Order: sequence, then structure tokens, then C-alpha cells
Amino acid sequence: MTADDVLRAARTRAKIMEGFARAERALFTRPAPKSARAQMKFLRKREKGSTKSLAERLGVSRKTVQRYLSGASTKPNKRLQEALVQETESEWQPQVRAQARQRAASSGGLVISCRAYFGLGPEGTSDAGRVRDITVAVTPSHAAAIIAAQEDGATESDLHDAVAEAIADAYFRQGGGGRAGLEVKFADVEWLNIKF
Repeated sequence: MTADDVLRAARTRAKIMEGFARAERALFTRPAPKSARAQMKFLRKREKGSTKSLAERLGVSRKTVQRYLSGASTKPNKRLQEALVQETESEWQPQVRAQARQRAASSGGLVISCRAYFGLGPEGTSDAGRVRDITVAVTPSHAAAIIAAQEDGATESDLHDAVAEAIADAYFRQGGGGRAGLEVKFADVEWLNIKF
């Protein structure tokens, strides 16, 4: 694997992870805390009351955490604000998130929309590789594989391969009907959205 391939795989993994994060935020039944103080209070609860572990998690000093909890500080810098939002949303409503993942893996599947390069045939044919916008409903078995790979912290190539296989099977192979052996190249993902 060349350095460019590694970089592309890392970008693809990041886009898949961002797609999951957006899909999960859309499921929230209540808005996540918005103010820095409310976010700090919520995250401190998740850290079992430890300001030390919360400070380590956010990459700030313990005194900084205490200032926000007391209300002495209210406007975090950009890096801290991004960390607060990301950490809060990653912990917000875990049961809602778990139920959606379970439903997708057992009966509902996922809907994946993306713009990427898909190649499946020789140049000069209608199947030649090109950038395509695709929206496809992925089967629960493929959804389960993608979710398991994402939850297990799969490598870039494993997560990329799981998504590529799901899209290829649902869109290009039509579930195996007549084009079962078709090889599909999935690369250069420009954007990717996931819906539960």
C-alpha cells in the first residue's frame, strides 16, 4: 500500500466516522447541553465526579475545569470548545444510540449516501470508473458488519472495505442478482452521509 493509499483510507475512515456522528446526532430526542458550564457538568458526571480525569480527557488543567464548573470562566477557546462539543455529543443519550444501532443491525439496515469514485469495468464502457453520487439502502447484515467494525475501532482499510462491500452489493450487484462476481473499486470519497 502506497503512502497515498494510506492517506486516502484515513480520509475515508474520517468521513465514515463523521457520517455516523451526524446520523446519531439526528436521533437525539433532547438537545445536548450547549453552554461550557453545562457541558463540563455533564462530562464530570460521566467521569464519576472526577475533575482530574475530565481535565485529562479534554487536554486542559484541572484548574481550568474547576473554573468552568464554578462559572468563573464562560468562554472557552476554540480547541476547548470543539473538545467539549465532541465529547458531550459522544456521550449524549447512549441508549438512543444503542437502540438505533441494534435496529439497523437486526432489521432496519442503513441508508448510505455518498459521492465517490466507483470503478467496475474497463475504460470505454458504460461501467468505466467515474465519480458517482449514490444513495443506497444497505441490508441489516451489511449494517451489522459496518457498525461492528466502527465500534471495534477497525483499521482504515477494514472500515473502508465494509462500507465498499455494502454499497457494491446493494447498488452494483443488486444483492447478487446476475452480477454476483462483479468487482467494484470504491475510492476518493468526497462526502458520505449515513441514516439509521
